Amino acid sequence: MQDTIQNLTIQNSFAELPSAFYTRLSSQPLTQPRLLHANSDVAALLGLSAKAFDDPAFLDVCSGTAPLPGGKTLAAVYSGHQFGVWAGQLGDGRAHLLGEVVTPSGNWEVQLKGSGRTPYSRMGDGRAVLRSSVREYLASEAMAGLGIPTTRALALVVSDDPVYRETVETAAVVTRVSPSFVRFGTFEHWAGSSNNLRTLCNYVIDHFYPECRDTASSEPAHEHAAVLRFLRAVVERTARLLADWQTAGFCHGVMNTDNMSILGLTIDYGPYGFMDAFQVNHVCNHSDTQGRYAWNAQPSVANWNLYRLASALMGLDIPADALKQELEHFETVFLQAYRGNLSTKLGFRRWEEGDDELFDDWWRLLHTQSADFTLSFRSLASALVQRGAWLSRFEDQAAATVWLDRYVARLARDQRSDEERIGQMNGANPVYVLRNHLAEAAIQAAARGDAGEIDTLLGLLREPYIEKPGFEAYASAPPDWASRLEVSCSS
Repeated sequence: MQDTIQNLTIQNSFAELPSAFYTRLSSQPLTQPRLLHANSDVAALLGLSAKAFDDPAFLDVCSGTAPLPGGKTLAAVYSGHQFGVWAGQLGDGRAHLLGEVVTPSGNWEVQLKGSGRTPYSRMGDGRAVLRSSVREYLASEAMAGLGIPTTRALALVVSDDPVYRETVETAAVVTRVSPSFVRFGTFEHWAGSSNNLRTLCNYVIDHFYPECRDTASSEPAHEHAAVLRFLRAVVERTARLLADWQTAGFCHGVMNTDNMSILGLTIDYGPYGFMDAFQVNHVCNHSDTQGRYAWNAQPSVANWNLYRLASALMGLDIPADALKQELEHFETVFLQAYRGNLSTKLGFRRWEEGDDELFDDWWRLLHTQSADFTLSFRSLASALVQRGAWLSRFEDQAAATVWLDRYVARLARDQRSDEERIGQMNGANPVYVLRNHLAEAAIQAAARGDAGEIDTLLGLLREPYIEKPGFEAYASAPPDWASRLEVSCSS
């Protein structure tokens, strides 16, 4: 472990692409920046010890005051569809890629978010506000704790610099890390330029999908074959990611193609939300007035976004039918992962024919009763021995009884011990998720310069399946005032 960020081994593979892919420029530092919180888990991924947080060089890098030693700072260009409409050129309007840290487990790109204007800022100010920065910092680590693929967060830096949104807020910068920040929209940007599209494909395949070049004869795969394998791999990763989202009650909020990771990671946390009262058509983003990104729409939106990616790949003269054939794997992979996740969460050994109807009726029960998503799943493990307590969660106990009796009959077919089943269920149904009111409490404390709530939440969210005495309030249904919280694209 290194005790200073200055001693890390750095590469700059994205900066080695042609200059059309980015703009080299410095970040714009905050005024009198302060390190509000640093994440020792993510630091360890980079080979940094916690001692590095006390080194002034760490704050300099994470505030945008100084470049990453050995790095080449840049903002990447991409395009995309936003709310289903082609938006044209976009790009890192408030983010700067600093370089990539070389570690034994692979390279990690380090990026600042909220670090100032770039040529891709359009009319934006290039800044991020404290509330959205705290939410992203916590959410990425919450997802990691749940085992859902995600970008990670290393540090949260704050300042008194004013930022103008619906109200005047204060500025912050999140340092986030990922193997890559390439998006579907990066490919869309180069759909009309076969040379740059080919360069991008080669870069992504060589660095992140090298297996797509393998052949039985040990000869390199033809370009079209490698790209088709690459598309299929992205389809599969994305399908499994969406199954994870759905079965965790997670709503992304802005599933634009420029917010879809080419690595199948959860990326660009904005107006996200973990559901409290379950509604199949829940919309977490107050700006999404048409409900395009509702919970029940997310899988189909992801599939639609994959079609946009495939359309961009047609720029390599790959036949549309061949691309479509790879896209058709989405539904199969999604269903397999979705059924597997739900089977585990409900305590089954494996999915069986007929379970889909039980699953659908489970969602219907939660929806009609507006039952709490997390608590309903977690309490189901003890429903057989605490039947009355479980039924009391539902206003219509008769409907809950009908479903529970069918569930008990289904469990009996597995012929396993209660201990084994409960252990499986409690290892798949979290006690703690990042509910909006918990994030709000952390934001309010952070605004006072207090990172205590962030620290507490990270401690719980890193091990979300383990119940910890004294933290019952963090595992409870939200208070009434939480229903008035709204998140929007300005977040």
